[in-house]
Amino acid sequence: MDIRMREAIRYLGYGRSTVDEKTLQLMKESLVELEQLAKKKFVYRIFELEESDDGQLMIGKLNVKSRDLAKNLHGCKRGILFAATLGVDVDREIRKYEVLNISKAVVLQACAAAYLEAYCDEMQEKLAELFHKEGCSLRPRFSPGYGDFFISHQEDILRMLETSKKIGLTMTEAYMLTPTKSVTAIIGVYDTKE
Repeated sequence: MDIRMREAIRYLGYGRSTVDEKTLQLMKESLVELEQLAKKKFVYRIFELEESDDGQLMIGKLNVKSRDLAKNLHGCKRGILFAATLGVDVDREIRKYEVLNISKAVVLQACAAAYLEAYCDEMQEKLAELFHKEGCSLRPRFSPGYGDFFISHQEDILRMLETSKKIGLTMTEAYMLTPTKSVTAIIGVYDTKE
């Protein structure tokens, strides 16, 4: 089974339960739709990273106080600010089905989340290949809103990456990304030998 299907099943909350045929069919249709609708884009920038003993991090000019992020980035000398989106057409399609067919909307929402996650994994793998040539490895993505890494840092990341201009990614006053099927994150870069 496609990893996006497995992930979408998890997002739908099936756990270990068997997925019925109707839902599986909706999922397959949704993934085909996403292939046609998604306008996948991503942007990243690499910054020097400094950490202090009290969990304070400086990533370029971004100052973050987060013990969880500091733990994830411990030992890293550089940080990658990363943003990715599936574009506005996916949001429009989900909203359309919220009116026409709520079951389809729920399934499409889960499939879009899984599709976005797979895209982010693919882009991070490409970055990992670049850094591997330098003898470096990458830590897992860590997004605003996880643990004590405040979601308000979403604004800093969008500004530093110029996402509005480069990939059409903005946010609401409540720090929610627009288009909704989008991600921002920080990825640590560390020397593999250390």
